[in-house]
Order: sequence, then structure tokens, then C-alpha cells
Amino acid sequence: MGQAMAWINEAFIISSAIVMAFGWRMIRQGKKEVHKRLMLTASVLAALFFITYVLKTVIFGDTMFGGPTSIEPAYQGFLQVHSVLATVIAILGIITLRFAFKGVFHKHRKIALWTVNGWFITAATGLVVFLLLYVVYPPGPTTNVLHAWLG
Repeated sequence: MGQAMAWINEAFIISSAIVMAFGWRMIRQGKKEVHKRLMLTASVLAALFFITYVLKTVIFGDTMFGGPTSIEPAYQGFLQVHSVLATVIAILGIITLRFAFKGVFHKHRKIALWTVNGWFITAATGLVVFLLLYVVYPPGPTTNVLHAWLG
């Protein structure tokens, strides 16, 4: 069941990036209402990713890298870069949405380009992490968070 949740998580994040790409295209064409609906949809999909990711981690646990130990340090480094980037972009996303909801569009426009490009990079690096964990190599052991914390 935990692996199924991982596939669902990945579907949410990739769907979010695709919808966001269409939303970005719509604003570049001057279609503000379509842009707004698409970006809100992308944001909901991103939030669903986060919620299901947290639930998967708490309920089923964290899956360890199951690939060769020779590349595990590179994988771990890549994972850390992805995690930091995802956190920064999530915060930028909240700020970007906040400016839009408040109608402060001059600030929204300034930060939105950084946010959307960062989101695409985050989704792509997340896909690489997912593929390495579940597709390219057999998944490693999954450890429940409470068990990992308590020993």
C-alpha cells in the first residue's frame, strides 16, 4: 500500500507541474481568468501531494534507497538538494498566491516567474528521486517514522 501511495504522490506533483505550465502559458496569452483557475488547480494538486506524502510517511514510513551502495552518496546528496529546493519553492508558492489573492500583482509578477520555474525544477528532481526509489532500482526497506524515531 505504501508503494501505491508513492505512485499517487508522484501523480499529484507531476499533474501539478503540467497544469501550472498551462496556467503560465495562459497568462502569457493574456487569459487572466483561465490562468487563475489553472494556477489554483495546480496549487490544490500540490497541496494534495503534500498531504498524501505526509500521510504516507507517517502511516507507512520512509523508503530507503535500494540501489547500489556505490551511488548512494550521490543519491543522498541529490535528495537533500531536492528537499531544500522543494521547501523553498513551497514557501515562494505561498507568497506568490498571497500576493495574487491580495491583488498585489506587481509583486506577484516579480516572484511568480521564480516560483513557477523553481516548481518545474522541483517536480523534475522529485521525479528523478521517485524513479530511483521505485522504478530503476528495487525499493529498499520502508521504516515507519515512529519506529525510526523511537528505535
